[in-house]
Amino acid sequence: MNAISVSTLNTQIKSLLETTFMQVLVSGEISNLVFHSSGHIYFSIKDESSTISCVMFKGNTKYLKFQLENGQKVVISASITVFVPRGNYQLLCTKIEPDGIGSLALAFEQLKTKLQAKGYFEASIKKSLPKYPKKIAIITSPTGAAIEDMKKVASSRWSLCELILIPTLVQGNGSIEDISKNIKFADSLNCDIIVVGRGGGSIEDLWAFNSEEVATAIYEAKTPIISAVGHEIDYLISDFVADIRAATPSNAMEIALPDRNEHLLYLASFMNEFDNRLKNIFLAKENELNSMKKLFVQNSIDSKFSFIESQIKILKEGFNRTFSQKLQIFQNTIDSLKENYILNNPKNKDKIGFVQISKENKIISLESLKIDDVLELQSAKTIASCKIISLKKQK
Repeated sequence: MNAISVSTLNTQIKSLLETTFMQVLVSGEISNLVFHSSGHIYFSIKDESSTISCVMFKGNTKYLKFQLENGQKVVISASITVFVPRGNYQLLCTKIEPDGIGSLALAFEQLKTKLQAKGYFEASIKKSLPKYPKKIAIITSPTGAAIEDMKKVASSRWSLCELILIPTLVQGNGSIEDISKNIKFADSLNCDIIVVGRGGGSIEDLWAFNSEEVATAIYEAKTPIISAVGHEIDYLISDFVADIRAATPSNAMEIALPDRNEHLLYLASFMNEFDNRLKNIFLAKENELNSMKKLFVQNSIDSKFSFIESQIKILKEGFNRTFSQKLQIFQNTIDSLKENYILNNPKNKDKIGFVQISKENKIISLESLKIDDVLELQSAKTIASCKIISLKKQK
């Protein structure tokens, strides 16, 4: 057996390994991960007992759906290659998938965790929607069902708002860049709301809305944004970053626009209340006017004259009645005096043994006389002067 050179041996090993292991699937844990400035990725994959060096060249890294990290368990599609100058062999990776979870699901969770740490999902920075928007920019495909659904809902719900369609590529190559660019453009249009969305599809179809570039564009926008991507069960990164998440594109219009029917009912109720209040106001004013009219009538010159005349009439009647009563009293008094006069007139007292006793021209009683009193005894025809010489009181 002839001796061969080291290079020849390594070359023969390379040929043998590369033709024998042209395609292998290897599972293990990533370690020693290095992202080279050239765009290549260098790392090792290991299990409990062994380690193999791995490389993924720049041309294949663009197909990675998630971010490689040390400690991740992955499944690698690769071929074995040998670096002849050193005699080292390694796995030349063409595809890497998470072990036990889909790459897109892992990428979603990785980006979600990253953006959450950066504050993209904070509730405190969410912008509120205006109650009556006048202009809404819609970022979606001009040919998809989503725009037609949104137009239909907007027309039936609130036709006073202007919709501005910004035609956008929403899936496939270039969709991430187009969505991000159009969000920035819509933000410059001074709209009240921006709706970013599309209809349903596979996770791959919706993947542009799970990108960090689109998330950053939404986060940096000054205009309130509604994320309306896919169906109700679909949750995208854009949903977490946007100010409002809509279950569907149609639901975005329901959220953004007021309900015309509700407002018509409100206006009808408002008009009824207005009419009732107005009627009550008019009724109160009518009652007030009637009261003022009565007061005016009561306090008018004619009323005052009528009142004075009625009072004069009452006074006159009262005066006449009082005068008649007084007159009657006086007449009765006079009649009484007359009768007394007649009865006491000496001329009418001409009876034997009856005289009138007076002292100093004053009529006195017999009982008031005293011894030596000088008095006059007067009958109807005779006056006699006398002096009391004795008095005798009867028991």
